[in-house]
Amino acid sequence: MARRTGSADLPLHNGRVPPWLAERMSTLGAIICQAIVEHYGRDELLGRLAHPFWFQSFGAVMGMDWHSSGITTSVIGALKRGLEPMRDELGIYVCGGRGRHSRRTPDELTMLGQRVGIDAPGLCRASRLVAKVDSAAVQDGFDLYLHGFFVTRDGHWTVVQQGMNGEKRQARRYHWHSGSLTSFVDQPHAAIEGPAQGEIVNLTDRRAEKSRSAQLDLLATLGPDRIVKELMAQTDAEPEPSDQLSLPHLIMPAHHDVRSGDVFIRRLHGTLAAAIEQGPTDFPELLLTPGVGARTVQSLAMVAEVVHGAPYRFQDPGRFSLALGGKDRHPYPVAIKVYDETINVLKSAMQKAKLGNSEMLAALKRLDDQARRLEKTADGPSLQAHIARERARSPEYGGLSVFGWEEDTSDETGTG
Repeated sequence: MARRTGSADLPLHNGRVPPWLAERMSTLGAIICQAIVEHYGRDELLGRLAHPFWFQSFGAVMGMDWHSSGITTSVIGALKRGLEPMRDELGIYVCGGRGRHSRRTPDELTMLGQRVGIDAPGLCRASRLVAKVDSAAVQDGFDLYLHGFFVTRDGHWTVVQQGMNGEKRQARRYHWHSGSLTSFVDQPHAAIEGPAQGEIVNLTDRRAEKSRSAQLDLLATLGPDRIVKELMAQTDAEPEPSDQLSLPHLIMPAHHDVRSGDVFIRRLHGTLAAAIEQGPTDFPELLLTPGVGARTVQSLAMVAEVVHGAPYRFQDPGRFSLALGGKDRHPYPVAIKVYDETINVLKSAMQKAKLGNSEMLAALKRLDDQARRLEKTADGPSLQAHIARERARSPEYGGLSVFGWEEDTSDETGTG
């Protein structure tokens, strides 16, 4: 039986992902997915996508706004583009998307079934049912506008869909996973992520089984017209108290800047220390390349954590925005040079792994292991000091945001 794992508040943000970031997100996202499949298999990737905290961290490490609803659209879009050329090799397919693309999901699944032989009718039914449950059976004030369907050639799937409440300026993301799903209408969610909006009518909760049965009985005995009349006659009656069907949830704050309360600082210190101490050990040839140093290894360490980290490691998604920055300049502009070097290293690691040499992939895992060990004892700068240093060096790293390239404002004496 699939279970809920929690919820989170997501500020609703407008705007588009700039092309320079969208292209890189597609490349980096696809490589991360490749690495997960290489190490752990396709089903593990589906499980990661069904985990709301990992999903948010995944988007943050790729340069999106670390706390916003836009991560959902951008990650699904990036993976749909990035995984397309290698979909048959990996055996993972991405259907759906935002708006009109979500409505094309059944057609895409049907064409996929004709091409690779999976159970398209069953998958189409699953797609329609999960959309119907989150738009009708769970009445929480959010209108669905995005539906992403991830499916493997084995017929296993994960759905990530999102609704918005324009009045509240909030979004809610829902995660579904077929792994142990036995019923679409009895505790079916892997997780629901989004803001608390007061009382929620959730008819999929197992505690609502009697309510579902009673509704069917009412419909059979009274008919819809009689039910409407009965409801209208009771509008002045005092409602009976009911239990709030609550879930643990991650609160994503409205503020754009990454603050000390948003990051587990000891984990950041472990990453920084591993980049300095373990980087030269694991990447000696890389560090001889001009322009590549501890800053790139620091980024690789955070990417490695996204690939190898346990679920509890993703309780602070804001920390992963420190890998490469964010498109809106929070916590600092996207470090384009570091981003490209990170992609180049990961591409090289995957290419060598395909040829039977997995040493670079193994080195990335060692880097993640070392960061975890060092975080118990490592010391380092405060978050504010770290962000200030990264912003000061942003021109050196090719800092870019939706506001343009970062300019070097220092003078020759370094006092600018």
